[in-house]
Amino acid sequence: MAKAYMSDMDGVLVRGSTLVPGADGFIRRLQHLGVPFLVLTNNSVYTPGDLQARLHGIGLDVPVEALFTSAMATAAFLHQQRPEGRAYAVGERGLKTALGEIGYTLTDQQPDYVVLGETTAYSYAEIATAVRLVSAGARFIATNPDVNGPGDGGIVPGAGALAALITAATGVKPYYIGKPNPLMMRSALRQLGVHSEDTTMIGDRMDTDMVAGIESGMRTILVLTGVTRQEDIGRFPYLPSRVVQSVAEIEP
Repeated sequence: MAKAYMSDMDGVLVRGSTLVPGADGFIRRLQHLGVPFLVLTNNSVYTPGDLQARLHGIGLDVPVEALFTSAMATAAFLHQQRPEGRAYAVGERGLKTALGEIGYTLTDQQPDYVVLGETTAYSYAEIATAVRLVSAGARFIATNPDVNGPGDGGIVPGAGALAALITAATGVKPYYIGKPNPLMMRSALRQLGVHSEDTTMIGDRMDTDMVAGIESGMRTILVLTGVTRQEDIGRFPYLPSRVVQSVAEIEP
């Protein structure tokens, strides 16, 4: 029995703006039993407060302190590397708020970093500026490597897809902070106050969630409500501890 759980959000608890059936019951069981848990997401669009309100609106009540995003992990990394630095941020409110909260100046004038996250409002002008700044020597950071993710009408482009555009134009690859980077997993474990061997990672992606859990020493559960299909699993050189149809099947 796991003493704590970490769960991905998109594809596990929600798909776009729709609740995965049974996800609310799973969260209620964790809360009823007093099992520590953290909802992790590589999505950097929303702040934790925005996420809490979004989830509540579709019937999932998650405390704001149980939400941890790749934008938060990115901000923590930059604060450690270069406190009160300068960044040109391509992304949404979640990323820009996280950078502002650590005292970063958001600017297109000689930034230390170009920081890329997901955006629902693609801007050619912003991407062109990012390309020029990276070419001029700004360090290139991306919140996560996901090239796509589940949305309301099917898969949608992720930060990794936008990063590939900048890489193609500059020849510079970004440093990815979110899953499967152990940086994000260690930060999450510290926030929960638990050890990896006592924690189970739940996710829908073999290439981020499962490898992040495995490399961090956690038990892993793959759900089939998101990106990965049953027939995809055997293509990877590693396997999850368990495969279930959905999070509704998991009994803490």
